[in-house]
Amino acid sequence: MRLTSFSILAVLTLLSMHGAVEADDKHEITPLSIPGSEPHVFRKMGDVELRLHVVKPKGWTPEGRRPCMVSFFGGGWINGTPESSIRWSQWAASQGLVGIAPDYRTRSRFKAVPEDCVSDGRAAMRWIVAHASELGIDTNKLVVSGGSAGGHVAAWTAITKPGPGKDDPAPTILPAALVLLYPVTDTKASGYGGPKRFNNSVERALACSVPDQMQAHVPPMIILHGDADKTVPYANSVAMRDKLVAEGNRCELVTFAGLGHSYTSSQFGSAGKAADVKTKADILAFLTSLGILGGQ
Repeated sequence: MRLTSFSILAVLTLLSMHGAVEADDKHEITPLSIPGSEPHVFRKMGDVELRLHVVKPKGWTPEGRRPCMVSFFGGGWINGTPESSIRWSQWAASQGLVGIAPDYRTRSRFKAVPEDCVSDGRAAMRWIVAHASELGIDTNKLVVSGGSAGGHVAAWTAITKPGPGKDDPAPTILPAALVLLYPVTDTKASGYGGPKRFNNSVERALACSVPDQMQAHVPPMIILHGDADKTVPYANSVAMRDKLVAEGNRCELVTFAGLGHSYTSSQFGSAGKAADVKTKADILAFLTSLGILGGQ
C-alpha cells in the first residue's frame, strides 16, 4: 500500500499522541558489558537488570581500599547509556581511583520518568557501599560525578531524605565529594525542563529539585559550567553555589566563559579541548585538597 505524505503525517501524529514517537527519543541499546570494565548487576526489577561497569586502576587489589569515582551519564533523563560516562571511569582509574559507570532507567529505553533515574542512581550507590570490600574501595573516599541530567542523579546521592520516586530510601552513606558538570539542579520552571518534564506537575518538579530538597549541610562540591549554556541555565549553578556557601558549605563554581552545554565537546573546537584539560586539572586539585587523592 502506498502512503501519501498526508497519510504519513496523520500516522505520525496519531503515534505521537499515544507517546510512541518522541522527537528527542533515540533507539538506544542497553550495554551488557563495556570493553575494559567489569559489569555487575546492581538492581533487578522484574525482567529489568541494571548494571554498573567497574574500571580498576593499575595495581588494584581488594585490600587496597582505593578512592572511588562514580560517574553518571547525562541525556535529559531521556537518552544516554554508561557508554558515554565510562570515559570518566577510565580517567578516574588512570588517576589511581576505582572508576564506576552505573546505568539507570531512561525514557527511551525503559519508559522511565526522572524519579526513576534518581532512584536507580541511589540504588547503585547502595550496592557500591555494600560491596566495597570486593571492589577494593574506601567508602570514606567516594566521589560522585555526573554531567547534565547525570549531575542531577549524582546530586541526589547526597540528599539525606527519601527520594521523590518509589523504592528510594535515604542513603546510609553520603559521598565524600560531588563533581557536577553543567548539572541539572533546579527542576522547577526556573530551571531545566520544568513541570513539562513531569507531566505538567508543579509538585513533582518541586519534589525533584535539588536545591529545594537538599539539606543545609552537604558534602563538598565543585560545579563546572559554561556561562553560554542554552540547555541548562548557568544561573542555576550560580544560585546553587550561593545557597550552599551561605549555609556554610564548600561549593566551588568554575566558569567557562562563552562556552555552552557539554562545553568540552568537539563542537567547541580548541576552546573545548582546553576546557577539558582545565576541567580535569580542577577536579584533581579539588579532590587533592580534600585528601581524597594524595597521601592515601
